[in-house]
Amino acid sequence: MTEIPLYEICLRLAAALVAGGAIGFERERDSQPAGLRTHMILALGAALVMILSLNMGIKFGSDPARLAAQVVSGIGFLGAGAILRSGFNVKGLTTASTLWTTAIVGMAIGYGNYLVALFAVVILLFVLTFVERFEKKFVRVNVIRTVVVDVHDREGILREVRKTITKHADDITVFNVSKSIKNRRMRLEIVARFNRNEKLEDLMEVICAIDGVRGIKIE
Repeated sequence: MTEIPLYEICLRLAAALVAGGAIGFERERDSQPAGLRTHMILALGAALVMILSLNMGIKFGSDPARLAAQVVSGIGFLGAGAILRSGFNVKGLTTASTLWTTAIVGMAIGYGNYLVALFAVVILLFVLTFVERFEKKFVRVNVIRTVVVDVHDREGILREVRKTITKHADDITVFNVSKSIKNRRMRLEIVARFNRNEKLEDLMEVICAIDGVRGIKIE
């Protein structure tokens, strides 16, 4: 068995760039932290590792799976950097998953399994586009938001704020109150589940209309 020829190496690396670019384009269009260039470079690197592993295995008789296995485990650190937390919401899990899968696609191309890699890219793009639309419309209809309201301490204001948010939210999961005795101010931290179609402008307007509200922040 001979080493992979140069022309075949160039072909596999180019195919990996195209595959990574197709996946990265979708993530870039969705304004994700890891976009076009990240996915292209990742697929290229994974393909290169796989090619080197095969050539080293042929030349020196070593196990080609050892170097490839390090890519599978090491890509987790890159994926973790794409995960962001905002309050009770976690973003970037899908992008982290695409990074890991893109690396595997690159390895498949590096090994020479073009059809397998192509089929994987098609499936992945289908999930990222059409399944995402289905999920937003029929599955994930709610979103968790954190509402922080600064109010002037007066009788009945807590009840009024809670009642207002209850009218717009599907469910209130957390309702915390902190009070300053010195300047008669209170801070309310409410975590609630809202319908995805609920407009933040409407919610902010009705809360601001409450007498005694001094500031509001919605995440």
